[in-house]
Amino acid sequence: MENTNFKSGFVTLIGRPNVGKSTLMNQLIGQKIAITSNKPQTTRNRIQTVYTSEEGQIVFLDTPGIHKAKNKLGEYMVNTAERTLNEVDVILWLVEPTKFIGAGERHIVEQLKKTKTPVILIINKIDMVKKEELLEVIKIYSELMDFAEVVPCCAFTGENCKDVITSTMKYLPEGPKFYEDDVVTDQPERQIVSELIREKVLHLMEAEIPHGVAVSIDSMKKRRHGHIMDIHATIVCERESHKGMIIGKQGKMLQQIGQNSRFEIEKLLDTKVNLQLWVKVKKDWRDSDFLIKNFGYDKKEY
Repeated sequence: MENTNFKSGFVTLIGRPNVGKSTLMNQLIGQKIAITSNKPQTTRNRIQTVYTSEEGQIVFLDTPGIHKAKNKLGEYMVNTAERTLNEVDVILWLVEPTKFIGAGERHIVEQLKKTKTPVILIINKIDMVKKEELLEVIKIYSELMDFAEVVPCCAFTGENCKDVITSTMKYLPEGPKFYEDDVVTDQPERQIVSELIREKVLHLMEAEIPHGVAVSIDSMKKRRHGHIMDIHATIVCERESHKGMIIGKQGKMLQQIGQNSRFEIEKLLDTKVNLQLWVKVKKDWRDSDFLIKNFGYDKKEY
């Protein structure tokens, strides 16, 4: 029997870079869609994923972290995040369990006060603090503004993550499904593959390089006979010195990036993968409108 009180709506995850938005979304969906890293500004696009249950369907928008922009790519990322606030049914604001509220959080509060959308405060990484400290954090944040609800959780371990779903469903309107039950993302496979390769660069490289890295998929074809996908991809960086570091001594670093990427891509596509990687230098690509668009960042509304 069909649920006549079925709910559906759009929910955005916002927060400063590196608070665990992508980790939480992957945890809620039960599948890896958004790449994760301990480096800020990992997510560059507004990634859309879908959670479906008997009660309802939540379409999550995982936006880039809200931060002060330093270049055109940074401006694009911030605009994408802030514009989303008025386009959704519920806002999930992720913070860390610290009593210090910095300028980044205060900037986000100012943006949230301008919207009428219900805001649920998600205090992530609760495994890092004692219960008494957590109660103090909740009190401090609750004095900043009125939240629809406050949900403490740990995106990494999954603790209390079901409570995030339960709380979110309360504020969604009744309505039909936007997607079929088996859909978990609207991201094209090529896009996810390029992001998985970028994730491995983020994990393996020094902090200064990843901000200047993009990945373009040059070709992605399944062989006519057999179960092998041939993928040719280019890692684009901003400096010759970065190119040398990405390739590494005797090509070792590039080989490692390729191995780690192939493992994840094979899991995603459920097929054997022959991955060929190249490295190119395109100086200052993050300040070029054409190149930002070329690497898959949608600038229609920017």
